[in-house]
Amino acid sequence: MYQALYRKWRPKTFDEVVGQSHITDTLRRQVAEGRVGHAYLFTGTRGTGKTTCARILAKAVNCLAPQNGAPCCRCEACRSIDEGRALDVTELDAASNNGVDQVRALREEAVYTPSVLRKRVYIIDEVHMLSTAAFNALLKILEEPPEHLLFILATTELHKVPATILSRCQRFSFKRILSADAARQLSAVAKAEGIDLTPDGAELLARMAGGALRDALSLLDQCRAAEGALDTAAIREVLGLAGSLQTAELMERILRRDAAGTLELFDRLYQDGKDTLALLGELADLGRDLTICRAAPEGGDALLSGHFDKKTLSELGQGYDLKRFLFLTETVQSCRAALPGSFQPRIDAELCLLKLCDESLCGDLTALEARLARLESQGLAAAPSPAPAPRPAPAARKMAPPKEEERPVSGTEAGEMPLPKVEAPPEPVASPPEKADGNLWHKLLDQYKGRLSVKHRAFLNMATGVLSGDTLKVYCQSPFVCEALNDNGVLSVLREVTAAAVGGSVRVELTVGAPAAQAAPVGEEQPATGSRLEDLAKRGSQLGQFEIK
Repeated sequence: MYQALYRKWRPKTFDEVVGQSHITDTLRRQVAEGRVGHAYLFTGTRGTGKTTCARILAKAVNCLAPQNGAPCCRCEACRSIDEGRALDVTELDAASNNGVDQVRALREEAVYTPSVLRKRVYIIDEVHMLSTAAFNALLKILEEPPEHLLFILATTELHKVPATILSRCQRFSFKRILSADAARQLSAVAKAEGIDLTPDGAELLARMAGGALRDALSLLDQCRAAEGALDTAAIREVLGLAGSLQTAELMERILRRDAAGTLELFDRLYQDGKDTLALLGELADLGRDLTICRAAPEGGDALLSGHFDKKTLSELGQGYDLKRFLFLTETVQSCRAALPGSFQPRIDAELCLLKLCDESLCGDLTALEARLARLESQGLAAAPSPAPAPRPAPAARKMAPPKEEERPVSGTEAGEMPLPKVEAPPEPVASPPEKADGNLWHKLLDQYKGRLSVKHRAFLNMATGVLSGDTLKVYCQSPFVCEALNDNGVLSVLREVTAAAVGGSVRVELTVGAPAAQAAPVGEEQPATGSRLEDLAKRGSQLGQFEIK
């Protein structure tokens, strides 16, 4: 009868266990020195050797001729445990024996001395599946068991095990098997089994296993029926990973911003029966691999998923920066998280693909940044110009209803006579520094922000205000900030809060620049905020054809 590779090549001694030397060395020393505990808890992901080490420990404590704490695997006790006929070693699956009655029966049976072996050993797999009543029934005997009794608990979900159980056990955490260690073990097994496995094929299987050696051996068992050498191409063909080529083609169209081609290919895959959630999962894996290749070009191969070859990743990642791949991966992950509860998964997936092709459809700062980058790439960004000669302050935009007589806004205080209309602009009149007006803006800034949205709060940080008479003059750092604050809701909040503070009606005027009293001296650098929004504002102020919509 054929036996699966992961069963045939299950380790029989501590030395054969792969990638868990920090655990096997400790267990071997405890057995050799006679300091074996009464309860152990093995935790870790699937396929890392928890049950295997439990069986080896059961053999070691019952071996008739142990060798430095390791079982000999030749005596009657070791052979009976390996063959599964030892009555004193019991393996239980807590998933199917999770009731309090089963644990009570175990407790009543455990008090009897072993019939043949030195110790009676209970191996309880997936112990986190026990009910609360079953855990409570296990507590007493687990804390003070008879001398002949040994409990070995195993679980993949440690957080579900009660603290009362954890405090009564020696806990050992099993690590994921490294891809290099798994590849060496696969090559050794393939050589012994007469399987022509190439080194690149072993690496691919090891990466696909995700740190579980049992999964890697199962994949090798599945691929051994292929004709010829088991290289990367043959493994992809046998395991049905040829669909990854279609995923790579979909990613290529997304990176080229070919929205029509992307939707066409998605529709073809959808009509062929491709699951939408699975397709987005493969797209997320590819985005993750591209991100890792860009972030860690050297030494990142061990982190890859293994579903895509290095040539494909190199061709797709050429010419694109890390920011693009991060956006792709985050967008697909967000869509995947919301897809199970969606009434129309196909529509959500199509909207996600359109956003991947054009970031400006996102409706957030990413969209704004994409628009700026597109305008800059078209050569619309103006080159930095030299500092202009001194000239009168620009006229402020009056947001209040127009009056009968309009006059240009200058730096003089309120109440000054209007300037006569002349062809040549008059010399700017130096205004005395306003002492208390600037402080009022800083005192009321928190009140302004408390009634505004997050977007407007950020823009308000890039402006300052001076109260002159009944007019609140708001000086903005750039036209971009001025346009953003030119909102009825923002202006209403500024008027109401300021009017309540001064006890009278207030008008609001928006202008670009800085008040004379707050301008930085020549040669003094302004503090940089470093915020993403301010950077976009500065870039937007340099674009002559940029509009806020």
